[in-house]
Amino acid sequence: ICVLIDLFNREIVGHSSGPNKDAALVSRAFASVKGDLRQIEWFHTDRGSEFKNETMDELLLTFEIGRSLSKKACPYDNAVAEATYKVLKTEFVNQMEFHSLRHLEIELYDYVNWFNKHRIHGTLGYQTPVQYRQEALKKVV
Repeated sequence: ICVLIDLFNREIVGHSSGPNKDAALVSRAFASVKGDLRQIEWFHTDRGSEFKNETMDELLLTFEIGRSLSKKACPYDNAVAEATYKVLKTEFVNQMEFHSLRHLEIELYDYVNWFNKHRIHGTLGYQTPVQYRQEALKKVV
């Protein structure tokens, strides 16, 4: 499973699943992002090989997305993502038995929808990521 998280509101903006933890998995997550990828300014990750490779270099260059890498052995640089992964494992992965990759894909799609639109977050003032974004947009307009 690969999820792309907007640090502003902790919304999962892209996701994918597959048999391997590789650049193709990450590329598919980017392909699932709704909207113009050129609006993404920075992509922050740990130093995993699935993120730091020629395929990802080309994708980021094509859409003019800057790259930010965590320092070695410093999980705090990626704390929001690590917290989201823990929640994802606790609430989703460990609660289900997936019978096939297709089953995982369907359930992941449903979970992401629930996570973004129904699951409240204490760090967002007990709002969902979508509510938090909508409230922030009202203040800007």
